[in-house]
Amino acid sequence: MDDVDSQPQIDAAPKKKGLSPRVKTGLLVALVVIVVALAIWFIHYQTRGKYYEGTNDAYIKADAVTVSPKVSGYVEQVFVADNQDVKAGQPLIRIDARDYKAQTAQYQAQIDVAEANADNVRAGLREQEAAIQQARAQLAANRADAQFAAGEVARYAPLAESGAETHEKLVTLRNQATQAAGTVATQTAALAEAERRVGSLQAQVRQAQAQGEAARAQLSAADVNLGSTTIKASVDGRIGDKSVRIGQFVAQGTRLMSVVPISALYITANFKETQLGLMRAGQPASIKVDALPGIALHGHVESVSPGTGAQFSLLPPQNATGNFTKIVQRVPVRIAIDAGPDARRVLVPGLSVNVTVDTFAAKGDLQRIRDQEQARDRNAQ
Repeated sequence: MDDVDSQPQIDAAPKKKGLSPRVKTGLLVALVVIVVALAIWFIHYQTRGKYYEGTNDAYIKADAVTVSPKVSGYVEQVFVADNQDVKAGQPLIRIDARDYKAQTAQYQAQIDVAEANADNVRAGLREQEAAIQQARAQLAANRADAQFAAGEVARYAPLAESGAETHEKLVTLRNQATQAAGTVATQTAALAEAERRVGSLQAQVRQAQAQGEAARAQLSAADVNLGSTTIKASVDGRIGDKSVRIGQFVAQGTRLMSVVPISALYITANFKETQLGLMRAGQPASIKVDALPGIALHGHVESVSPGTGAQFSLLPPQNATGNFTKIVQRVPVRIAIDAGPDARRVLVPGLSVNVTVDTFAAKGDLQRIRDQEQARDRNAQ
């Protein structure tokens, strides 16, 4: 009876069914698609993908210009506001210039005094030259008198000896000749002194001219300081970090604001040392900025740093110790941004970006370097 009752239960158990042909076909198609996709990815990676080097350790930068005064003084005017766009040569700040104007007036007065002294000495020099001409004429007359007196003595001496003329006459003539010779000597000395006086006056003229030149140099420096009371923008850019106020006393070299050249932005991308083998200047780069989601900007490699970031740090690492752990170093690479004005309007220094550089153009460089080194090894052997 029990055997008969168990038979229907066995027949009532559900039969195990396999996958339907439609499901099998779908799984097979999916497997084929996956295999094809993997093959396409592998081929693309081997031909192009492995030449793309990317990093997210990259930031937008700009060579900002710090605005500082060359002279000290109280701020009289501030011509710009925070975040204002400025052009090169546009006035930014004016410092009270009254003290510097007084200095320029003082040096100008010194120049005028020096020129007046020089003119006065030149007038004395002209008078001295006239006196010299007069002394020369007087000396010529005295020499003529002395020559005449000497001739008279020579003519009367034989007559006095023969008795034709008296000795008293000869003595008188000799005395006159001696006086005439003394007058010539005195006038000659006076002429020499007058000529030496010319040299002294000429030295005084040069001294006055030198004083004038010194005053002109001081005036030029004062003019520079006077012009420096108006501080102008040296480059096109945007005002940032402005801390100056009207009435504030600023010392020479005080940081007042910065001018950020927005049109000259660039990216510093810190690539790993393992990514630099094929990186060359001029290679194209793709840039993704967090501030512009879904937009890929274009750029190119401008230059590669001559050292790692650690080498240019304030305290470079010293690895010559007993304990050493190798750390992959990063090298700053400068990326130029090739973007339009609309995109540049959003970009500011400090934004983080993702940079991918296409190094495909240098794919043969590693093999070329390998061949060269192998050839060097063979030649060395």
